[in-house]
Amino acid sequence: MNMTSFLIYCVIVTFTPGPTNILILAAVNHYGTRKTMKYIAGASLAFFLLVAASVILNHVLAASLPPFLSVVRVVGSIFMLYLAYQIYRMDVSKESAGQAITFASGFAMQFANPKVVLFTLTVIPAYVMPYYTSKLMLSAFVVIVSLIGLAAYVTWAVFGTLFRKFMQKYQKAANIITALFLVYSAFLVSGIAEFAKG
Repeated sequence: MNMTSFLIYCVIVTFTPGPTNILILAAVNHYGTRKTMKYIAGASLAFFLLVAASVILNHVLAASLPPFLSVVRVVGSIFMLYLAYQIYRMDVSKESAGQAITFASGFAMQFANPKVVLFTLTVIPAYVMPYYTSKLMLSAFVVIVSLIGLAAYVTWAVFGTLFRKFMQKYQKAANIITALFLVYSAFLVSGIAEFAKG
């Protein structure tokens, strides 16, 4: 097993902008670090469960993977567009937008986040399972991947905290830019670009 390649893949996928990371950044800006940590806790638990499920259900999912991933891409893209709209209007309706920043929404978001679902379905089966089959080793890698994911979420929260005053000063512009990043993410994971290429 190429541990360096495995770790680089994990870090790149979890730390680069995606729906969860972008929402964490926006949440810290509007609701503070403490409230956002509840969202991060829910997202981290779901991330761990998805990684564990990919190990347990690897053979079952492999048979139905193409249709399953297509459904995840469509549902995830629609959900990401909804989140983009919520971020865009945060300063207009803080109570409505605040409902998206809970433990439960952080948990649910991961199951509708194509980036997370695709990553968790592939990372352990592709990198680890060809080399390790013992339950202890597989469990250790599930924990390692989950901790990398948690570190990414906390890093985005810290980043949001450090730049909170700047983002609040330019709140509307920050909302629009953040929402546009989510729209772009939704476009990429929807598969529309791939379909257009042929």
